[in-house]
Amino acid sequence: DIGAVHLQSDKVRFELFETPRYDRQENEIISHLMLYMAEEFLNAGLSVLYDGDANKQSLRRQIREVAHVTKSFPLLVWPQIDIDSAYSRISKRDRRKNDDKYAVPMNRKAYEEYIGKMQNPDITEDYVVISGKHNFQTQANAVVKKLYDVSLVSSDNARSGMVKPGLVNLVPNMHNGRVDDSRRNISIK
Repeated sequence: DIGAVHLQSDKVRFELFETPRYDRQENEIISHLMLYMAEEFLNAGLSVLYDGDANKQSLRRQIREVAHVTKSFPLLVWPQIDIDSAYSRISKRDRRKNDDKYAVPMNRKAYEEYIGKMQNPDITEDYVVISGKHNFQTQANAVVKKLYDVSLVSSDNARSGMVKPGLVNLVPNMHNGRVDDSRRNISIK
């Protein structure tokens, strides 16, 4: 256990709403609650993996504001994969599996509408690009390198492969090298 809090918007949604509607009002409630929880955890000294719909620049700006207020480092992890491969993965989700328990079934038309609303990061956003075609270790290495470059993990931790599957957000080991222990981080997935 590396001590990062994994906030999943779909899990929060299913805990609050027996039959989620995914309408504007419900989305605003989930967004507000996720931001509130992220700020509370960061203020308590924990790192946060914000796993939710952060496809709009306006929401990512709000997440960066929370990071700024809590003196945390926001890092957007931007997975890139072609549309057909991404849809193939979405269509094969199985809600009986733990990783897919809160997955929302999506037909091709709904998927294309969803991705049509996505806004790419701009130059003011600090992000790391990972390829959805590469294996987990390659993707993890890209994230760890970025965290190393901004002094959130030491070279020893970066070399030791301290990232664990499912978590791309790390709590710095304050006893090793270049880590600035006054900083925490928040990753946006």
